Parts: sequence; C-alpha cells; structure tokens
Amino acid sequence: MSLVSVREPRRLPPLLVDAALALHDNRLEVAEPLLRSYLKRDPFDARAIRMLAELAGRLGRNRDAETLLRRALELAPGFAAARANLAIVLYRQNRPTEALAELDALLAIEPEHLGHANLKAAALGRLGGFDEAIALYERVLAAAPAQPKVWMSFGHMLKTVGRQAEGVAAYRRAIALRPVLGEAWWSLANLKTVRFPDDDVAAMERALAEAGDDEDRFHLDFALGKAWEERGDVDRAFAHYAAGNALRRRGIVYDADATEAFVDASITLANPDFFAARAGWGCAARDPIFVLGMPRAGSTLVEQILASHSQVEGTTELPDLPAIARRVGDYPQGLASLTAERARELGEDYLRRAAVQRRTDRPYFVDKLPNNWAHVPLIRLILPNATIIDARRDPRACCFSNYKQHFARGQGFSYDLTDMGRYYRDYVRLMARVDAVQPGVVHRVIHEELVDSPEPQIRALLAACGLAFEDTCLSFHATERAVRTASSEQVRQPLFRGGDRAWRPFAAHLGPLEVALGAVIAAYPEAPAEVA
Repeated sequence: MSLVSVREPRRLPPLLVDAALALHDNRLEVAEPLLRSYLKRDPFDARAIRMLAELAGRLGRNRDAETLLRRALELAPGFAAARANLAIVLYRQNRPTEALAELDALLAIEPEHLGHANLKAAALGRLGGFDEAIALYERVLAAAPAQPKVWMSFGHMLKTVGRQAEGVAAYRRAIALRPVLGEAWWSLANLKTVRFPDDDVAAMERALAEAGDDEDRFHLDFALGKAWEERGDVDRAFAHYAAGNALRRRGIVYDADATEAFVDASITLANPDFFAARAGWGCAARDPIFVLGMPRAGSTLVEQILASHSQVEGTTELPDLPAIARRVGDYPQGLASLTAERARELGEDYLRRAAVQRRTDRPYFVDKLPNNWAHVPLIRLILPNATIIDARRDPRACCFSNYKQHFARGQGFSYDLTDMGRYYRDYVRLMARVDAVQPGVVHRVIHEELVDSPEPQIRALLAACGLAFEDTCLSFHATERAVRTASSEQVRQPLFRGGDRAWRPFAAHLGPLEVALGAVIAAYPEAPAEVA
C-alpha cells in the first residue's frame, strides 16, 4: 500500500504528518505509537485509520489491515485510497473475487487509473480470466511503457496461455528497463525451455554484484544456478542454488517439527474406526479430482493428461481446501468433532469456492494443489466420492528439483535440504497411513513409470477416475489450455526422461537431503516399513 491523501484537501495534523513520514521511511516502530496516540484523541479520522492499516499490511497482518480499512470506509465511503488499499489486501489474502468488486467500484469513478487496471489484471489472472487480463496489461503498458514489473506480470500471463515467445519478449523488456530485476531473469529461467547465452550469464553476474535488494539477489542466484547447470559446471551451479536458498530461507517462517507433529496427529486421527463411524458423511459430489503429492513430482503432467479428456476440466492449484481446513478448530484433531451436517456443509462450500475457477460445463475438474496431501483425511470426510491421485517421483530427483525452484509463494520447506527431506518423508508417512486404513482409495502415479510406459499408466489413471479411455490423453502436449505452474512449458512437450537424472551430478552436495530422507530412498516407490 502506498500513502495517498484523502480527496478532500485537508491539511494533516502535525502528529499524522510525523506518522506519514515514518511510514514513508519504513520506520514502523516510530509510526505505530504515533498513530495509536492520535487515534486515542480522534478515533474517527479515516486517514489515520488507513495509515494504521498500511502499517499492519507491511507487517503481514492482512486481516487486521482489512478490518481497519473497512472501518475507514464506513467513516468515509468516498475515500478512494482506502478502497484501493482494501483491494490490495484482499488480493494478498487470495480473495480475488472480492478484490475485483472493489476495483470495479474504483474504476467506475476513475476509469483511467492505471494502478487499478494493473491490479485488476492480476486478480483476473488468479481467476482464470486470462484474455481480459492480457487486454488490461496491454492498455496499461500502452499508457505507461516504462514499468518493468508490469512488463514482467504481462510476461507471466502470456506464458500461462502458451504464448511463450511473447512472454519471453515481455520479460526481456522488463530486464532492459531494470537489469537488476532478479524476478524477470528467474522468470526466463523458470520457463525451463529457455537456455541462457553467455552474454545473459555475464549480465546476471553483473546484476548480482550490483543488486542491493535481497529479493533481486536470490532470484538472480536461482537463475544463475540454472545457467551454470546448463553448462555442466556443477559446483558453480550448486553454489548459486545454495546461496539463493539460504537467502530465501532467512525470510521464511517454516518449522519442520510442526509439520512432523501435524502428520503424527493426522495419523493418530485417521484410524479405521474414525472412518467407519463416519461412513456416508460429507457431500456426495464426484466432481473433484485431487492431484496431490510433492511439488515438482509430475502433478502438472497428470493434470494435463486428465484435462485432455472430454469430461475433465483442468483448473489450477486451488487454495480452497486449505481455506476449508482453517475453518476447523484445532485442526486436524478437530475433524473428530465435526457433525455429519457440518461435514456436508464443508464439502458443499469447497465446491462453491472452486466453482469460481470453472470455465466449462465438463462434469469433473482437477484441483492440483500438491500440498493437499496433508488434507487427505479431510477430503475423505467432506468429499468421500472425490478421486484422489497421488503423483509421486523419486525422492532425490523430486527434492532436488524443488531445491532449484523458487516458488512465488508457499513451499517454505523447499529452501533447505534437511527441511525438504523431512517434508517428503512426512508426506510418505501420511499417505502410507491412508493406504493402510483405506486401501485403494488413493491411486498412485509413479512418475518414472508414466514416462517409461505412458499408455498403460494413462489407462490406469483414467480408470481410477471412472473415465473411459480417450486417445487425446496420449497426445496431452497438444491440448491448448492455460497452465500456471512452473511446468507450464514442459507439459506442452512430449514426455522425456532427462529430468529424472538431473540430481545425479549434484549427489556430492546432497548429503543432508539423503540423511533426512533415510529409508525412503531405498524403499521408493513404496513406503519403508518403518513409516507404513
């Protein structure tokens, strides 16, 4: 959020001027007591409330910011700056539909406001409205072409719909405007199919030396890691991967012990008696196909195969199941306290939320959020007829692929080799428990088997979903659809095996990962007896 004055030309009181200056300089520890002191004297000043909301937003307290902004708008409904901030906060909370409502209200008053149009394009992208989003970005860039981050966002949208050459050109335009913009360089690397020539490598090395922002630095490290890996310089590549991961890890709150405790609690909960006592609960809909597992394990490939079927719509990594989980108190233990009616309501609520992403009337849709593996007991309780596909890949290949990947958000486990190994191990533990207490409920797709023998594996996948075989699923790479994940360009190509060997040259650097994985390595693709 940025400081914007209220439309009415009222001079700010000195205390608010001081608070505004402190916010401008990011001296939050100075701004907060000034604002709270002022609001004790005048609790109805919408300007001060908005400033406090900005402070909360900078601290990541988006719910608090939303509450404050709604209060400011109650006091001053025409306060456009507060409404714009509210749209930003809603977008940050992954509530794009609500953000769009605020943005449309703003654009009705200020139709030429490029900032509103830019945010609306981003929100539309989250909802699958790619054509309208692209048109908005084109409008914004025609009016303000010297905006490197807008060019980068435009490139993301073009990549998503398969317009790769135009996406590359947009990323290049962003880099030309700001050579140290690390995310634009990483966006090129993240296309997976783009190779960096020597002059690009030199430009990235210069940018890394000049970059003062941690975000630019770690994005550049990830991109340089890929560039040196392409050249076969394993040690130099790993040094960049390690530097980027270490820098990113410092800014992330992730607790591997908490994940282990969560899985322990889920395993204790998910016993045969728990499911037997709740047979027939939940929403009976068969629409969802959950494709889950580790990131970078082939879930996008599985989704692309399924979305090539005439009865299945591919959506994206939907945030809806974790949102449902957050509504269950003391989760996951709190699942035991749900009533049959509440379980049905939660299943129906998931379908309503997911419907926002639907664009066709096909009877089935794919939700491919990998981390939904942690919510399989919840799925079985609220959507017992949904299909669950576990996309699994060799642990070292999968984990190293994650280590090389910078994720736009989430996946906090992926920036440390020990955290990564523990996370993979916890995933295997919970899925083994589900296999034991509800055998046959989860269909597992082993990535290497899919690549080596696609037709029998695809036939088995479709059968698990209750779908008749269709030849189009074998030529999935020809299916035209938007793909928003890191594998967007790879799934537009025929199957290849090379990626599963990429970790081997780096084996000498992966000791902490192998220790954390333990017996999971030798047992793959099964779960080791000690966790089953």
